[in-house]
Amino acid sequence: MTLGRRRSAAAVALVVVVALGLVVARGIPDSAATDIAGDALYTVAVYAGLVLVWPGARRSLLGAVAAAWSVGVELLQLTGVPAEVAARFPPAALVLGSGFDPRDLAVYLLAAAIALTIDAGASALLLHRGDRRAGVGGSP
Repeated sequence: MTLGRRRSAAAVALVVVVALGLVVARGIPDSAATDIAGDALYTVAVYAGLVLVWPGARRSLLGAVAAAWSVGVELLQLTGVPAEVAARFPPAALVLGSGFDPRDLAVYLLAAAIALTIDAGASALLLHRGDRRAGVGGSP
């Protein structure tokens, strides 16, 4: 997959993931399931944003950075700074969160691994389709 195609796919994924995240955050009653879904979508959005900015980076690096960013934001919540910022500007809670939850740390790691796996699968699928169109490999 070319870098341009990867960047385009990441942009589409980012829009879809942010839209889903807003539905989860604003349109569905709070529960453990919506909290987990929101956390996972947050990390997937970070991953997609990284691909958008840095399409040539290795997936493992992007997954590690997305997980580290998400964990870092979660740990920042221990300081109370995100809650204070969100009290002054409520939309900030969508980016900085509102309170520390240790379960979220595991969700972020799993979501980064899932995002990396989906990225690899999508790239392989698009590469395979491109090869078939070019007459490389596959059945005659």
